[in-house]
Amino acid sequence: MIILFHMMLYLWQASNAINGRISKPNIVLFMADDLGIGDLGCYGNTTLRTPNIDKLAKEGAKLTHHIAASPLCTPSRAAFLTGRYPVRSGMASLHLVGVFLFSASSGGLPTEEITFAKLLQQKGYSTALIGKWHLGINCNSSDDFCHHPLNHGFDYFYGNPVNNIRDCRPGHESVFIRGIKKFMNTGLQIAGIALISLEVLHYIGLFHIPHRVLGYFLLMVSVFIGLLLFFFYNFRYLNCFLMRNHNIIQQPWSYENLTERFTEEAKSFIRRNSDAPFLLFLSYPHVHTALYASQAFRGKSKHGLYGDAVEEMDWSIGQVLHALDQWNLRQQTLVYFTSDQGAHVEEISSNGEVHGGYNGMYKGGKSTNWEGGIRVPGLLRWPGVLQPDQRIDVPTSNMDIFPTIVKLAGALLPNDRIIDGHDLMPLLQGTVLQTKHEFLFHYCNAYLNAVRWHPRNSKSIWKAFFFTPNFSPEGSNGCFDFHVCYCHGNFVTYHEPPLLFDLSVDPEEKTPLTPETESHFYEILQAIQQAVSNHTKSLPAVPNQLSLGNILWKPWLQPCCSSFLKFCYCNHEPGEFA
Repeated sequence: MIILFHMMLYLWQASNAINGRISKPNIVLFMADDLGIGDLGCYGNTTLRTPNIDKLAKEGAKLTHHIAASPLCTPSRAAFLTGRYPVRSGMASLHLVGVFLFSASSGGLPTEEITFAKLLQQKGYSTALIGKWHLGINCNSSDDFCHHPLNHGFDYFYGNPVNNIRDCRPGHESVFIRGIKKFMNTGLQIAGIALISLEVLHYIGLFHIPHRVLGYFLLMVSVFIGLLLFFFYNFRYLNCFLMRNHNIIQQPWSYENLTERFTEEAKSFIRRNSDAPFLLFLSYPHVHTALYASQAFRGKSKHGLYGDAVEEMDWSIGQVLHALDQWNLRQQTLVYFTSDQGAHVEEISSNGEVHGGYNGMYKGGKSTNWEGGIRVPGLLRWPGVLQPDQRIDVPTSNMDIFPTIVKLAGALLPNDRIIDGHDLMPLLQGTVLQTKHEFLFHYCNAYLNAVRWHPRNSKSIWKAFFFTPNFSPEGSNGCFDFHVCYCHGNFVTYHEPPLLFDLSVDPEEKTPLTPETESHFYEILQAIQQAVSNHTKSLPAVPNQLSLGNILWKPWLQPCCSSFLKFCYCNHEPGEFA
């Protein structure tokens, strides 16, 4: 009897210890940018060295069917922070451009949206975002900071508020100039034909227009093109800068030791908050182009600059994990690693070097809802709470992190809005074998592109496409003519009936099913259509944050650490980082 009593007392104490750890743990979130699921050793890569990320998988849970809520940066990150499909917050575009391009845009994550950072902050957590934001800055003036991370629950911000693109790094080509040249070539051809036609009509007497009017027209066009070229050739001074909280500290940023700076900032935040709960979101610019790597990593991988950048990011993660160990925080910290979407397969440099990543066996990549665009790494580690070396194969979403960490922090989920994510802890601890995601809806910008259905008590995972991007050249894995795939009009092919795949047997999406090859073809599509109808009814009308008016450059919103006459230049980084 005494032995039984002591056993029960031990189990009760052990249970209390686990419950104590589960209550208000530290949270460390790592997010890569444009990293392919096939780039990591723990997901099958044998030629890139990612020992620190692979160790996370060994010491915790690996999600093999982890899905980004969007295949583009801005909407995917909005969904991650809010636990909601981006279309619910207006963070999904109705036109070609699906992300914020300029720091002086007025769109951004609406102030009424609730991020997990805001809820954890209210529960006494210290919160920090280090790295990429890409969800807007200002609304009406260059310093109202309505969309800034500090207005969305983060106590501390050090990083790049927009994006790291080729135009930010001299010598790495331009995303915009190529498009402008195409536009100019087409525009000049049209203008030339129009002028010749007018001249002919003028000559034969059918139409009279003073030559000086034509001259004014040509002058206006030339001035417009000149201003456009001037703006984009100076793009990096206006859009590629680092901020600490509300202050610009380097404009444009220097790539020298940039990863080391982010890493040191993360370690310093952990040290400053080692005695109280904290949330650290380390959002890497890696491996979005422009690619960069420090001298210690340059030329060391088997995959050029892209591989060097991946391996340097892995080093950085190892440094942050080591800091947790230094401060005896390993057992008290939930760590999560992911990417905001799949690898960008169209990223090829002018000399033919591949600057995009590897999506493994999965088709397509960034900007598409083929599996290569949305199937992302999902690794979670929490020693003593989560069993090591777990593999979870059922569909999960990056939106699930919101309810998971909000509940762990002891906060309540908002009851005035739909939260699309679901708590991962029951799945991670083995108390359930399937998440609540029976359906997942895949948007290409604001257009419902595909639906994934995992029926209860079924091994099949159905995926129906209402339209698919037009790959060019035919049969390739990309839309090379346009840098990314687009979501409507002549850029896509619509399917009636929808293309249907069973991902449980065809994860590569090679062979669409037909009524002849799947006896329940129409019943499956009917169930999916009913789910779409129910989902659509749950979507309120909201202002579109990515409308043309919201994404265009507005001079009065331009963040600048010096006058325009000095080309918005400053460098307040200390010591070796200057």
